[in-house]
Amino acid sequence: MSVTDGIRRSSPTSGTTETNDQPPLSESVVLITGGSTGIGAAIAREVARRGARVVLAARGAQALQEQASRINAEGGRAIAIPADISNSQDVERLIEGTLEAFHKLDVLVNNAAIGWHNLLAHSSPSEVSRIVDINLTGTMLLTRAALPEMLRQRRGAIINLGSVSGRVAVDPLYSATKYGIRGFSLSLRRQLIDSGISVSLVSPGKIRTNQNRDSNQPMDEPEVVAQTVVKLIAKPRREVVVPRKYYAMVCLEQGLPGLADRAQRWRHRKYAVAPCKCAACTNEVGSPLGAQSVADGAG
Repeated sequence: MSVTDGIRRSSPTSGTTETNDQPPLSESVVLITGGSTGIGAAIAREVARRGARVVLAARGAQALQEQASRINAEGGRAIAIPADISNSQDVERLIEGTLEAFHKLDVLVNNAAIGWHNLLAHSSPSEVSRIVDINLTGTMLLTRAALPEMLRQRRGAIINLGSVSGRVAVDPLYSATKYGIRGFSLSLRRQLIDSGISVSLVSPGKIRTNQNRDSNQPMDEPEVVAQTVVKLIAKPRREVVVPRKYYAMVCLEQGLPGLADRAQRWRHRKYAVAPCKCAACTNEVGSPLGAQSVADGAG
């Protein structure tokens, strides 16, 4: 048996399928963050197609409303609540709006995130804080706010969108937040054991979203992730990597980290041989955070 096979068989990455008393999607209320574009929008369309009532949340009000209108026009039922999940007041208002509209909350999909590719040395303190606030703290705040209603119901499903970058160290800022999402998800799952609330983690590799819009690499579409989320609502698992081909990268990182270092070296050596193009190095003033790539449909 190879090292990779051994890791694959013993790793908790996939987890076991768990029992779940979750109502069918046709009777469920699903709250999705980062629901205006990309993966979040695809998840919203998929659960709505299966009869769920959908609450879409993101920072961009216009794009968010467009997604809700599209779902409603196709015979679904969706509302849009603009919110910045890194803001605790917006988070409370989001939960209140969900309960006011639908009187319950069955599924929370924490999807909002910001991609980031600048060198850490050339990222401002405010940019570092903002990325952590949206990618990690926001998920924690919203989950905390959603739990009282789920605990009252004695059932619920929480689906957190991580990343293969949360299993394979690629970027200091983005990977740090996604490693954090994984730790949060796995530990919360244990904390909520026997509560009736499931916690599942989806770790996508490269998906055709705004974050990767300039890449010519072959990639799966967001619908692949959306279908995985739907399956996890009905049959929760600890963690799923999607597409499955990325399990090889995860196994390499876990089992042969030295080899993984060498495999990643090409990606970072370019900074030693070519000038960095980020705003800080080119003396461009006030490059807004929103100008950076936005991952997974964060509003």
